[in-house]
Amino acid sequence: MEKPTQHSLTWTVTDDMTAKRIGTAGAKIFSTPSMLELMEDCALELANEYMEDGMTTVGAEAHVRHLASTPVGMKVTATATLRSIERRKMWFDIEVHDEKGKCGEGSHLRIMVPNKDRSQN
Repeated sequence: MEKPTQHSLTWTVTDDMTAKRIGTAGAKIFSTPSMLELMEDCALELANEYMEDGMTTVGAEAHVRHLASTPVGMKVTATATLRSIERRKMWFDIEVHDEKGKCGEGSHLRIMVPNKDRSQN
């Protein structure tokens, strides 16, 4: 069976995801750090489709453009597209849309690594 090259993840914006929550005065809108988290989680879920037993990925680089504000209560959906795999590097292009349209875009690099339980070291 062929592996997917695209994956989407939808969240509903909550107070905990707002710019006001992270210290930006008065802004009860989806924060850029929360958008980045959504983008990374979406890429991670897609990357997991490619992992062999004993492997995982770690985030290594992200480029994010926050294009429009999204209020609390609105749904936001990230769609990650796997652009390429170069040895251990997985490159993703990601777009974020809310109920009004495109509100973010970016790229993300994940690196494949052995999945070790660091507490045993």
